[in-house]
Amino acid sequence: MTGLWSLAWQSAWSRRYGLSWVVLSIALATFLMLVLVQMRQDVREHFSQSVSGTDLIVGARTSSTALLLYSVFHIGQPSNNIRWSSAQAIAQDPAVAWVIPISLGDSFRGYPVVGTERSFFEHFRYGQKQALQLAQGRAFEGVFEAVLGAEVAKRLQIAPGQHIALSHGSGALEEGSHADKPFTVVGVLARTGTPVDRSVHISLTGMQAIHIDWLGGMPARDRMSAEQALQADLRPSSLTALLVGLKSRARVFSVQRSIAQFQAEPLMAVLPGVALDELWSVLAVGQQVLELMVVLVGLVSLLALVATIGTALEQRCHELAVLRSLGAGPQRIFALLVIEGALVTSCAAALAWLASVLAIAGAGPWLAAHYGLALRQQPPQTEQALVLVGIVLAGTLASAIPGWRAYRLSITDGLQPRA
Repeated sequence: MTGLWSLAWQSAWSRRYGLSWVVLSIALATFLMLVLVQMRQDVREHFSQSVSGTDLIVGARTSSTALLLYSVFHIGQPSNNIRWSSAQAIAQDPAVAWVIPISLGDSFRGYPVVGTERSFFEHFRYGQKQALQLAQGRAFEGVFEAVLGAEVAKRLQIAPGQHIALSHGSGALEEGSHADKPFTVVGVLARTGTPVDRSVHISLTGMQAIHIDWLGGMPARDRMSAEQALQADLRPSSLTALLVGLKSRARVFSVQRSIAQFQAEPLMAVLPGVALDELWSVLAVGQQVLELMVVLVGLVSLLALVATIGTALEQRCHELAVLRSLGAGPQRIFALLVIEGALVTSCAAALAWLASVLAIAGAGPWLAAHYGLALRQQPPQTEQALVLVGIVLAGTLASAIPGWRAYRLSITDGLQPRA
């Protein structure tokens, strides 16, 4: 058997120029499969870690996915708000360590404006419980100060020190501008790959100040200036949602139950991880498309292998006939071609894995910096290992097709001159 492997290797080496293109094409296809699998895994994990370290998300009663969408991803509108007094009561619960208030409803050039407190910068976590970092400037302190997400600052070319005017709601109505109360950008957050990058963050008092002279969603006739608004009572009357951190995760279900039974108003609390899994199941179509792409790429590469070996078989009939005349039986000829296929796909799989490692090492930091997509450098996980093993096994089986044709060739078929 060792001699057969040696013969297969020498035969392949003698045709190394032609087979090198086959190895390269299969390696490229396998590389694409490995990258797609890695991206699918990391995108799901990154999606599920858009918020981490938060034990409960509290809001008005609605579906858990709707609450997650507008509180974390800032998509959609809440069915109702939370009273400020209710938020304070939850914050004073002995089991609660901290709360992050979230107030939504305004925008800036299509990006959502998030009213919150400095606790957002202190307690909000994403990914592997990573804290928010400021790439430029500082967190807001004054009423009319804003901190931009990385994408907002980059796309709109805004730096600390510049002034911005927010819009009421989506900004579709001209009269909905808050240009009479401009904000000064004081900081830009480092990229996180989460909805934080696509948000403008202001204080709750700032959110209250720009709406202090609004009634029923429309500006009043007698408008207050920014200086007059600063003299008014800027305590918020309501919030959109609360992100809650507990002193002990063992209390999460009891606190969730007490919020569900809250007497002052109907509220609900959801576990972020559970809600994220539910939302991901809704987005499963995209995952299935990626899986289909992986299968199609692998199928094309294996068909290329079968075609290449089958075409080469027509040119190797004389070589195989000589081996038959020297005593090699049909079974050994069949095994020779199958082993060649295994060698080709094994080399391609090894080359693809090396290329994926180098690609992640080289492009990983750039993807994290520009898109917030963290591709992790790690040993082959289950799916990647299955791809590599599957390519080698499939290539070996694919080689059995031309191997079967060679098995059926007689010595005279190969030695007989072709017209």
